[in-house]
Amino acid sequence: MQAVEVTQALPGVEMLGRQSMQTPEEVTAMLRLAQAGVGVKRIAVELGCSKNTVKRYLRAGGWIAYRKPERRSRLAGLQDWLAERFRQHRGNADVVRQDLLREHAIAVSLRTMERAVQPLRQALRAETVATIRFETAPGEQLQIDFGTVTVPIGGEPMKVKLFVATLGYSRRAYVALFEHERQSAWLSGIEGAFRHFGGLPRDLLLDNARALIERHDAKTREVQFNVRFHAFCRYWGVVPRACAPYRARTKGKDERGVGYVKGNAIAGHRFATLEALRAHLAWWMREVADVRVHGTTGEPPLERFVREERAALRSLGGRAPWGQVRELVRRVHADSCVEVDTNRYSVPWRLIGETVTVVLAANELTILHAGREVARHGELAGRRRSAIDRRHLLGVVGAAPKPRETAQAPEQPGRSPELLRPLAEYEAAMGGAW
Repeated sequence: MQAVEVTQALPGVEMLGRQSMQTPEEVTAMLRLAQAGVGVKRIAVELGCSKNTVKRYLRAGGWIAYRKPERRSRLAGLQDWLAERFRQHRGNADVVRQDLLREHAIAVSLRTMERAVQPLRQALRAETVATIRFETAPGEQLQIDFGTVTVPIGGEPMKVKLFVATLGYSRRAYVALFEHERQSAWLSGIEGAFRHFGGLPRDLLLDNARALIERHDAKTREVQFNVRFHAFCRYWGVVPRACAPYRARTKGKDERGVGYVKGNAIAGHRFATLEALRAHLAWWMREVADVRVHGTTGEPPLERFVREERAALRSLGGRAPWGQVRELVRRVHADSCVEVDTNRYSVPWRLIGETVTVVLAANELTILHAGREVARHGELAGRRRSAIDRRHLLGVVGAAPKPRETAQAPEQPGRSPELLRPLAEYEAAMGGAW
């Protein structure tokens, strides 16, 4: 058999570099060389591939498409978990990857995680952009939010917190400045808005701020508000409502309001002190925000508020600020009293052993049982004093009002009338005094 020189490329066959995948032309060259008696090793060298690749194509008798081996994904079965965490972290794949390692002990590369959440990212982007405008009736809703902005104060950059409250119908806004975003700032800002607008809305719409909400289940929409915040809303008679998790755009009027304040009231300004910034915000609300023509309503917010929304707000009722209100839980003692700051206040005796709520506001103490007022007292000054309403003790032995004194002392139960005689009579019977 005549040897075939394979050091040169065969006519019509292009000699390619080393590749893991061979073209149909290369496979045809393999078969021709094999038929000419060239060994597998020499064919692999000439065509720049491995011996196993040559053997695979020779066994197949021709070109076959490459099949990527199917491997079980390390993220299999975690699709729902990935979707929930991806939304929670607002599309940050690296934070999701960190949670995956911490909670499931699965380590993957950032690129792997980005490929896994790519379909979710597109859906999240579309969901973020899509917003249905929801209009509310006058006096129905107040939207609240916080924003952070860096402002030059005294020549130094300083981060401050802007509380912004926007009435849903008129779009009239209230802005307050704080140095933190703790619960006390939220409550102070909300009360400031109530007093600025001169009335109370029906609903209070807020984002899922940790200072106000303990838990919000994204699937069941069950909301557990902070106990103190819930008491605050009950005190003012407003209904708190939380946006769906990761859907702050449902509170869009106030979201845009925060951006408007940052871009219009703050941008480009410098202030000597925080008090100067507060004075500027008060001027800006009055001279700019209230009187500009709103892009959606086509009217100045103040005009729309005065004409239609102010009358729809409920009266503040002369309530004292929440900061001056204390709400306590007490158990009624055996003496039919509750103790507050070492002082004792009476309640109806039938509530002995029961748990009651004590509300202190404007130097007055109100006691509630099952939501119903059962006693009211003026707050006592000092310590270890008692405020007793004898009407609370009616029906208790010995608690009846004392009768007026008469010339003849009343008979005492259990004693003989003879024992009530003056001592002089006993001395005379005994023959004189001792």
